[in-house]
Amino acid sequence: MAKSTDFITLGCRLNAAESEMMRRLASEAGCDDAIVVNTCAVTNEAVRTARQRIRRAKRDRPDARVIVTGCAAQVDPDAFNKMPEVTAVIGNQEKLEADQWQQLANDPAPVMQVNDIMSARETAGQLIDGYGDRARAFVQVQNGCDHRCTFCIIPYGRGNSRSAPVEEVIEQTKRLTDAGHREIVLTGVDITSYGADLDGTPRLGDLVAAMLDRVPALYRLRLSSIDGAEIDEALFERITEDERVAPHLHLSLQAGDNMILKRMKRRHSREQAIELCAAVRAKRPDLAVGADVIVGFPTETEAMFQRSIDIVKEANLQYLHVFPYSAKQGTPAARMPQVAGKIIKERAARLRAAGHENLVAFLDGLIGTRHIAIQESGGRARLGNFAPVVLGDRSAAVGALVEVEITGRDGESLLGQAVRPLS
Repeated sequence: MAKSTDFITLGCRLNAAESEMMRRLASEAGCDDAIVVNTCAVTNEAVRTARQRIRRAKRDRPDARVIVTGCAAQVDPDAFNKMPEVTAVIGNQEKLEADQWQQLANDPAPVMQVNDIMSARETAGQLIDGYGDRARAFVQVQNGCDHRCTFCIIPYGRGNSRSAPVEEVIEQTKRLTDAGHREIVLTGVDITSYGADLDGTPRLGDLVAAMLDRVPALYRLRLSSIDGAEIDEALFERITEDERVAPHLHLSLQAGDNMILKRMKRRHSREQAIELCAAVRAKRPDLAVGADVIVGFPTETEAMFQRSIDIVKEANLQYLHVFPYSAKQGTPAARMPQVAGKIIKERAARLRAAGHENLVAFLDGLIGTRHIAIQESGGRARLGNFAPVVLGDRSAAVGALVEVEITGRDGESLLGQAVRPLS
């Protein structure tokens, strides 16, 4: 029996896309009998999780090589290289290079290959024919970040912002739709900064328009997390007027208090975030909005935190990702006066409760309505507004379009019945 290479992917959708690229590169190079752990560094908890998964993977497959990559490996390669379970540590740029995987396949000796990510000038030109799950696929259109938010270590794991050329994105989108993917998710570290480094400086709205206009087989285009301060006019128009763009936005909000936003070095105010949510819904009322919010940022008082609670209602945020703040060495925020861990934990619970209340109200409002959904594995489907639906009928193929009637709710998922298949 051939020995397999397994992938453990932690963190963001960009990591998910890159794991698929690595899977292809490893297969083509003949790199087998390995476990690749694609790590995340967004919080200290994410790094701890990576270390735990590495140890568990080695226990489960003691004879396999453990190859560690991703943002945590890029930021602190020595720490992972010292783990006895780890055979190789490779950087975020190296992990997408065919030569690196040839080296890993041909030489099983321990290796640490992590170069200066700030020297990276291009995105990886890897094209993916398909994913294991045909419900959706990810297309990396941008990498890195030119902003320096005071809490964030990610630019040091991903480098400066760089964009994939429009033609490369179009070509990959065509390959993925030809392979049967109904939904394409645009991924990157800061996708709304797309194009500033390219000839002609196209904006993200230009790219989205080109994808929709030139790939008619694309049923649905979904945006990953975006910076509301960087939405250009063409992007706003497509989000609000083109039904092929999923009626769902996820904002990199981070806080609801203006002083905290200023200390984070964010580029928007709470008022601008609320106005954006109102503006998109004025033109597209069915659009759902999610947001990332950090709790317990240094100097956050109870009154400041309450404004983050308030913005959940004021902006009508349905999907909330709550991140308890954890100081990352090397970031300016780590040198600011810290909030006690007990207070952070308590505030995170309160904010999650507020988010849950909003989400439940949103989901309950969908009961009795009909929608076109994309069938996922395990008898599940997802609506354009990102609501998950548990279906009683599991006969539809993964990736199929089905019309579903929403019959109820179970926790944070909807219950539904397939009315008829559409493809």
